[in-house]
Amino acid sequence: MDIRDAVEADAETLANLTDSPRDVMVNLIHDRTVRVAEDDESIRGFVSFDARDQTVHVTQLDGAEDACDRLLDEPVRFARQESMRVEVLIPQPEQTVRDVVSNAGFERVGTGPQFEGVETVRYRLDTA
Repeated sequence: MDIRDAVEADAETLANLTDSPRDVMVNLIHDRTVRVAEDDESIRGFVSFDARDQTVHVTQLDGAEDACDRLLDEPVRFARQESMRVEVLIPQPEQTVRDVVSNAGFERVGTGPQFEGVETVRYRLDTA
């Protein structure tokens, strides 16, 4: 499995993965750091993140469990290099991503905001 930067041509596939409009994914690719996991030229997952206020915020992590596991390394690596922490908001019903972040050493630190009426859980990893 290869990890690479997302490009605008990936927007349709990412939109299908997340049930989001294509233009939302185009904006995400332009506005955030977005990496995709690819196997045999097929996208298996993606992660988007940005950094502010000494925290790397993972804004989306989606795809197959093994892809998410590899993709989570990207924001964690960046955070370690910059002595920052990492936070992930996970929609309440999303078990796969919750398992991936828990296995990576993230700790549940409370609830997050609601998105479209869905509760989220906040996880944090201190890398410093």
